[in-house]
Amino acid sequence: MKDCTFVWLLRLIVAIIFLQTLYFKFNASPESVYIFSALNMEPYGRISIGVAELLVAVFLLMPRTSLAAAIGGTCILLGAIFAHLFVLGIEVKNDGATLFILALIAFLCCATLVAKEKNKLINWFN
Repeated sequence: MKDCTFVWLLRLIVAIIFLQTLYFKFNASPESVYIFSALNMEPYGRISIGVAELLVAVFLLMPRTSLAAAIGGTCILLGAIFAHLFVLGIEVKNDGATLFILALIAFLCCATLVAKEKNKLINWFN
């Protein structure tokens, strides 16, 4: 697989995962409300994280902003992973650890995107 195709695949995976979860966040699904209530972030945290994920998903698909979006996605997903590990548990409301696994997949994709573009990142600070 060509490198460019691989990068686009990573971007699409993250964008799809984020966009798919927005429906539940913005419609206040019981699972989403439960999660953010457990984190003492309901409703403002749920909506704010949803907006942040929407921005990351859109900006990941634009080559000029994809690195910044990947960094933002990495931060959001680290928060989700830590929330699962230390507050929510791996499995939330008998979901078979689906949310945790999706967070791990998206995190690995974002981290890989950041690593692949480390030269751009280094140039930002020079």
